[in-house]
This record gives sequence, C-alpha cells and structure tokens, in this order.
Amino acid sequence: QVQLVESGGGLVQPGGSLRLSCTASGFTLDYAMGWFRQAPGKEREFVAVINWRGLLTYYEDSVEGRFTISRDNAKNTVYLQINSLKLEDTAVYYCAATPGYGVPSRVEDFDHWGKGTQVTVSS
Repeated sequence: QVQLVESGGGLVQPGGSLRLSCTASGFTLDYAMGWFRQAPGKEREFVAVINWRGLLTYYEDSVEGRFTISRDNAKNTVYLQINSLKLEDTAVYYCAATPGYGVPSRVEDFDHWGKGTQVTVSS
C-alpha cells in the first residue's frame, strides 16, 4: 500500500522560502512524483512533477524559476523548494505519485495522494 506523507508547510512572509518534503512508502514500481496545490474555493492545480530517475522535471508556468522539485530515491523522498513566495501561493500543497516513466501533470494522472501540508503566505 502506497503512502505519502508531506511536511514542511507553514506561515511565511512574502518573498520568503520553504522546503516541502514528501516521504513515500509501499512502492513496488518506479513512480513519477508530483506536487499539486489547492487554494480555498479553487480546484486542485498542478505545480511540478519529476520522473522516477529525477532527470526530467516539468513546472506550471507561474512557479517556474521560483519552485524546484527534486527527489532522493534512497530516502524515498521528494522535495519542493519554494522561493520568492507570493500571497497567491497560499494553498494546501499535496504530494502525488503515479507509476511510470513520464512527467504527467493532470490530477487524474495520479493514483496516490498525501493528505497535504498548508502553506500560508502573509505579511
């Protein structure tokens, strides 16, 4: 049974940084790992994805250059470094996983989800 547990969220001022972590367990196949976010009253949206080897990444346009996704397969952990935070980055951030070798970006492409970690950007 695949389980994903996020951590690292919190309250940060505009312009600040956070590093989110997602630790996975129960994998038996190679998985792409992604981050999504959901703000109050909005649909869950794609943020970033990394393929199983960590060699391919893909970002949503509004975060490219500010967010960096990475993974350490020895630790079964994927990270999301978030820099230059903006008010509109406030959301619950979810880790997701799906078997395969590509870099999918749709919610429906992912089979497994964590419970999320809250990121609040406020002055």
